[in-house]
Amino acid sequence: MSMGTAERHRAPEGDDASEVSVPVVSETPDREPDREVVEAGRVPRTREPQGVYRPLWREEPARRRRLPDPVRTAAVRAVIVVAVTLILAMVAFLCTLAESWLAFPMVLGSVAGTVVATWGVLDVWVTRQVWNQRHGVVSVPSSTARAMRRERRRARRQARRAERGQERIGRRGGTGQLSHP
Repeated sequence: MSMGTAERHRAPEGDDASEVSVPVVSETPDREPDREVVEAGRVPRTREPQGVYRPLWREEPARRRRLPDPVRTAAVRAVIVVAVTLILAMVAFLCTLAESWLAFPMVLGSVAGTVVATWGVLDVWVTRQVWNQRHGVVSVPSSTARAMRRERRRARRQARRAERGQERIGRRGGTGQLSHP
């Protein structure tokens, strides 16, 4: 049993037991306590229903589907590399304004970071294309996934034919012999 604020604080000596001097937040926001009680600094104790579960938030369906794991990993890596590159470029710019000796190494670092960031973004694109090709999201005639699905269907059909053939043999004689001697 959970205790609310009202249950944790006892009423002061000599006061009515039905009132508490600690303000209690009502569970129903559309109901307001009496004006006289609020002006006196007291709020009547409200009974909370026992065993009622109220979630803290309401889940809503996602607008888009979640990215596949390899694509999401590549995207996170690319975002981190791009962020570090932007920080390097900003530091290089500030060092140039301050005429610091760190300006040249920072410019070199930001150029290298730009190359790596470009690779990272291309990696996300390539990883997404490969995942789509392998897992059948793209349905074009040259799709590897389409050929794989075709092979799986063919194998299932052959397995079903073999099962049906075994059932027919078992139904005919029951002894496993051919119908004609």
